[in-house]
Amino acid sequence: MGIYQRIDRCHAAIGAIRPFEGHMLEQLKDYYRIGLTWSSNAIEGNTLTISETKVVLEDGLTVGGRSLRDLYETVGHGKAYNFMFTLIRKRRISSADIKTMHRLFYKEIDEDNAGAWRKAPVVVSGTNYVFPYPHELEERMAKLDTWIANEREKHHPVTFAGLLHLKFVTIHPFIDGNGRVARLIMNLALIQDGYQLAVVPPVLRAEYNGAIRQYQSKGKSTSFVNFIAERVYETQKEIMRLLHIPFPKLS
Repeated sequence: MGIYQRIDRCHAAIGAIRPFEGHMLEQLKDYYRIGLTWSSNAIEGNTLTISETKVVLEDGLTVGGRSLRDLYETVGHGKAYNFMFTLIRKRRISSADIKTMHRLFYKEIDEDNAGAWRKAPVVVSGTNYVFPYPHELEERMAKLDTWIANEREKHHPVTFAGLLHLKFVTIHPFIDGNGRVARLIMNLALIQDGYQLAVVPPVLRAEYNGAIRQYQSKGKSTSFVNFIAERVYETQKEIMRLLHIPFPKLS
């Protein structure tokens, strides 16, 4: 059985106990706020542990021996994550929303560049891909808005979310924080369509980045989309375990 068949069967099983409302929704939201913030930051080199991330987000405390940058990234990602959840029922993802997410994430790190398209060329380690120049960004992001509006219904929600991540991170419109915003908007697309989050653990960083590079160098998206599908499936299994939902037969 393929990954999408497994995802759709789990999706149906989880859907049978919906809607997630009230206390249950808040519990799930808080649970993944910590996990997604920690994993997304750790992929980019943030040194906070998941326990320290919990202390910062839930208790509002600083952590001794950690840089201010690491703390600002954690608090900022938590704010961007909360904003993501305000858009669930609107089923929209626009350049304006993306700028807001970045501003919330990046404001304490670099207020001048928070929520603003970059004004300089960017070079990313590990790839020879030539990213768009600053004067091209407004047009490229407008085209992304159009692609979202025109193509969303043509793909399985998990495929669409993976493709959205690839297209955004390949434009790389911000001076920094593009990976974290890419993962946020990918997950926004998933939860807007009732699917679970795709959490990329740091241990899979090489595989994750390798699949992105394959798209940027060869235009092939299959490896990345399948990678994201596996991450969604893992979250589905975790949700079913946490909520004691019987696992569907997959044979």
